[in-house]
Amino acid sequence: MATVYKVLVIVGLLSLIHAAYSAAQHRSYLRLTEQEFTQLPLDIIVQSVIGLIATMYGVLYVAGDFKEIRATVELENKSFETYGNRPSFYIFNHRGRVLSPNYIQ
Repeated sequence: MATVYKVLVIVGLLSLIHAAYSAAQHRSYLRLTEQEFTQLPLDIIVQSVIGLIATMYGVLYVAGDFKEIRATVELENKSFETYGNRPSFYIFNHRGRVLSPNYIQ
């Protein structure tokens, strides 16, 4: 079912790109014929709205579950010891190893 939503996002984005290209082409047509721009044709507006709705609907399901904005909700279930645990700062192979008495070159 996830592939259906991914296809919906792609189709929606392609529809939005096509609507933007059609709008730019319509503006250049009006410049060539020296007509005044009042508004876009209805088909371009409808295509833009449908493409936007399809893209937004697909993105809602592709993105996954929403997380709570407040960080405290996620941290309530963790112990105090896990707050200071930062595995991304673990470094085992650095230049300070030469200061160790057990260092063998």
